[in-house]
Amino acid sequence: MHHKKRKVAFYTLGCKLNFAETSYISTLFPEDRYTKVSPDQQADIYVINTCTVTSEADRKCRQAIRKFINRSPSSIIAVIGCYSQLRAKEIATIPGVDIVLGTKDKFNLVSLLDRTNRKAQTAITEAGNIEEEKEFIPSWSSGDRTRTFIKVQDGCDYRCAYCTVPLARGRSRNAPISNIIEEIKNISSGGVPEIVITGVNIGDFGKSTGESFTELLRQIENLEEIKRIRLSSIEPDLLKDEIIEMVAKSSKIMPHFHIPLQSGSDKILRLMRRRYTARLFISLVEKIRRAIPLAGIGADIITGFPGETEEDFNETFSLIDSLPVSYLHVFPYSERPGTPAREFKDKVKPEVRNERRKKLTELSKKKNMEFKLMNINSIHEVLFENRVKNRMISGFTGNYLRVEHPFEKGLQGTIQKVLITGINPSGNMSVKLID
Repeated sequence: MHHKKRKVAFYTLGCKLNFAETSYISTLFPEDRYTKVSPDQQADIYVINTCTVTSEADRKCRQAIRKFINRSPSSIIAVIGCYSQLRAKEIATIPGVDIVLGTKDKFNLVSLLDRTNRKAQTAITEAGNIEEEKEFIPSWSSGDRTRTFIKVQDGCDYRCAYCTVPLARGRSRNAPISNIIEEIKNISSGGVPEIVITGVNIGDFGKSTGESFTELLRQIENLEEIKRIRLSSIEPDLLKDEIIEMVAKSSKIMPHFHIPLQSGSDKILRLMRRRYTARLFISLVEKIRRAIPLAGIGADIITGFPGETEEDFNETFSLIDSLPVSYLHVFPYSERPGTPAREFKDKVKPEVRNERRKKLTELSKKKNMEFKLMNINSIHEVLFENRVKNRMISGFTGNYLRVEHPFEKGLQGTIQKVLITGINPSGNMSVKLID
């Protein structure tokens, strides 16, 4: 019995971890039975990997699900991931959805599809209990072949008042370092200039295996084939001095820190059930700047958390304004089902949350400009990407500035020494190649 190969398309929403996991799941599809196509193309199966971090994320998931159902009513629609974990029943009632798999069950997608050949009368739903999950599934994904996102940790033991991630992904767990090193060796045989270390709470790495994050970094650093290592976000209370020292000494670990601050007001941090005070963030930024004067330092902030007064917000604003931060990611607070903050009093009006977000976004532009100016006339190494736009090729410096250079053959995917000469009209840095 020869079936023709079924075409499968993957569509991912949310964080880099989701992209890594989608990538990994797509490699589980046997090539003799499935052909991978782009989500813009006609496919027999559409797999949508979902996110539930904000209500906006939920909305985008529902929108994507409906888009694929409307575009291709006869295709099999599989919805997997975090939103599926928390809202499986809800998604299963959307007419046209065939398969709904939660955080753990998404890795069994192939065996389910092998048994499913046509549209289901009622959606097959598997979103088991994630609370007790101990298994760690490693994953990795490659963005435009110059950077690979590698998953080293999953889940979170923190219980911040606003966050659904622990509900969707379970407890903190990781693979042993030796497995991760093996995996990186397998990936990098094709030559991967930069790997980005991702997870839900990477600073917690090692908890489930009795190892440490710095030990992981040390071993990755020793791999000859890896040229650059970038860290994704690290909780303030887990960004230990030894990590900062390690980055300062290392020629491979990029001088770029992303720190989820969330608020500059200690009152709000307490309400959010965060594990540090604003003082710690200040000392981290000062330490980083002392050890690495031109390091990139990004921070996440939530505006309009219940109880945030104008005064609390101004504390956050002036804290950021007073510090040499390079950029912000700002989110208006979003009510999430099943989180304590949803029941908190003193709600902030959505329009006020947005106003505050706008103010911080403006501040972020200002801080980013200061950071760019600080970098003019300094020498950096840039990893040029494969994209070419308007005859320009671009890439990132170690401290996470995007630079542009007129396209030259042979620059793609290479690391080049450059002198930053100024800022282009596009807002990216202009550079001169140094031989």
